[in-house]
Formats: sequence, C-alpha cells, structure tokens
Amino acid sequence: MVGCDLHDASMLLKVAVDRQEPEKLYFDNDPEGRRRMIAELKKRKKAAQATQIYFAYEASGLGFTLYDELTEAGIRCFVLAPSRMERSVKQRRNKTDEKDADRILKELRGHLLGGNELPAIWVPDAQTRDDRLVVRARLDVGHKRTGVKTQIRSLLKLHDVPRASRTPGGRTKAYRVWLQDLSDSEKALPWGARVALKTLLAQLAALDQELARLQEAVRQMSEFPRYAEPARALMQLKGVGILMAMVFLTEMGDLSRFPNREAVGAYLGLVPSSDESGEQDDHKGHITGHGSGRVRYMLCQVTWVRKRLEAEVQKRYDRIAARNPKHKKIAVVAMMRQLAVLLWHVGLEAQRRAGVFPARAAAAAA
Repeated sequence: MVGCDLHDASMLLKVAVDRQEPEKLYFDNDPEGRRRMIAELKKRKKAAQATQIYFAYEASGLGFTLYDELTEAGIRCFVLAPSRMERSVKQRRNKTDEKDADRILKELRGHLLGGNELPAIWVPDAQTRDDRLVVRARLDVGHKRTGVKTQIRSLLKLHDVPRASRTPGGRTKAYRVWLQDLSDSEKALPWGARVALKTLLAQLAALDQELARLQEAVRQMSEFPRYAEPARALMQLKGVGILMAMVFLTEMGDLSRFPNREAVGAYLGLVPSSDESGEQDDHKGHITGHGSGRVRYMLCQVTWVRKRLEAEVQKRYDRIAARNPKHKKIAVVAMMRQLAVLLWHVGLEAQRRAGVFPARAAAAAA
C-alpha cells in the first residue's frame, strides 16, 4: 500500500505491506521519475509476494496523469478528495509532506484492512476530461464577457452619463454604436475615461468572437456519438439549451454511477449541511456546495428560465417560497435540485439507449 504526497516536481511515498511499518521513498514527478517509481513498486511487490499494489494520492491541479500511468501499469489507484479528509486543527497547523503521506496511507489502510469508507473521487475517462475543457472554456469566456459589460456600466455610472441618452438593450448593435461614439466624444467623457472605454469595447468585441467560436465547438461536440442522443433528450426539456445539456453531461460523466436522486443532489452540493451533537436537535444549514459549481451555476440560470416558461414550475416555486417568504433562495435551490434530478433521469435513459460508457457499466456490474 502506498500513500503519496504529490507535488509539481516531487513525490514523497510512504510504502507498507499490510500492517508493517511504512518506508519513505522519494521520486521526481516527471515521466522518468514516475517510470522508476512504478518499477520500484513492482520490484517490492514481487519481493513481498504481494498480490496487488494499492496507491492513493490527493486530487489537485496536476490532473490525472499519475492515475492514468498507474492504472496502465496494473496498479490500483485511488484519488482522494482533500475536502472529505478529516483533519484536526493541530494537524492543519503542523503539516509536512511526510505527515501528509502518512495520513493518506492511513486512509488507504483503513479502507483495505478495516473496511472504512475511502474519500475517493470519481475519475473521468480521458475523453470526458478533454471534452470538459471545451465546455469550461465556453463558460469562462462568458463570465469574462459579463465582467467587461459590468465594467462598462460602472464607468458610465461613475461619470454620470445620463440614462436618457442610453440606447435600450446592452446587446443591440445600436447600443454598441452609441458606446463607440461615446468613447470618441470629448464632451461626454474626459480623456482617461474615453481611453478606458475604448479598451473595454475592444475586449468586448474580442470576447464576442471567442464566445461564438467556442459556442460552435460546443455545438459540434454535442453531435459526437457519446453525446448526440443524451444531448437531444435533455434539450427536449423546456428552458434547457445546448450549453446546459453539455455542461451537465461533461461534468457529470457516467450518470449510471449515481444510485438514486439523493446521490445526485449530494454530489452537486444541493443538500443542506447538518449540525447535530448529543441531545442537540439536528440543525440544517446552508447547502454544502460540494461538487461542480459550473453545474450549479447553469442549473440556477435554467431554473429562472423555466419559471417564466412553465406555469407548473412557477407554481412549485411559489408554493415552496410561501413557506419562508424572507428566504426565497431556499425555493430557488429546491427547484435547482428538482431540475438536476430531472436531467439525471432523462440523461441516464438516453445514455443507456445510446450505449454510452458500456465498459464502465460492465466493470460496475462485475
């Protein structure tokens, strides 16, 4: 069993056989270093007459290259969620690489020898990871575009540009022409403000082009065999467009890994946190916020659209909001959770019809 503290340039390993005292090993985190590490672990496995190598490390921004290489080498690898690993205040203040590797090995041992639950994450396949990059880039550019628009509005407000002179509708060509004219008008704005407005308009134009390019890429990806039928099925729901469908499918991946609707809500962090101790009643707090914030963002956007389009959705929202008029966000979150479950049901059936993720389904059954 191996607990690994992974860094950009190095890996500190704590290696143990069953309940034996662990040994510390160092390797460089580069292709050659990882090859030497795998060879060393296999040599130790043979010497100890062990049946399997189990390896664990914490998820980070380094991605899943190590996971892929270990899996290809026949090593059973677990990627652990740092947010789900319990740490005391003392542990957080007394942190070293060796202690981190020890803690990861302890989690792995507890799972393999004691049957404890392992805080492992689901590792998406390479294709899903690659597809996510396109959809996430589309969302990121959209957020940047919104930020530039906010900066333009703030600049106009700062210089008290009369609202009466604004052309209605920030998306219209007339509004953009008006802003361009404003950036050239010495009477309307001082020199510094005009320079700032010009650069914001240039950024906005560039982001518009990039947004159109990425939106087309998302559309093309929605026609890939693994997404075509599930995406079409999701887009049959009112208010669900191509972006919502593709964000949900790429971020959630294999929908059959969720056993029920409660698991979907918990994975997306749309369930309330709980605080219960001794005789104290169970107190429900804010949502946990676990999982993909991108999916939650899109669920929120689509929820407001569906409220306008479907009377039944509006009625359900009003019924929930009436219970606590001062906290209508509770109703919004409830509607987001209902929408997520609906998308899961529809998407799961479509994935099954299309035969998506058959290898994973077979492995789960085995």
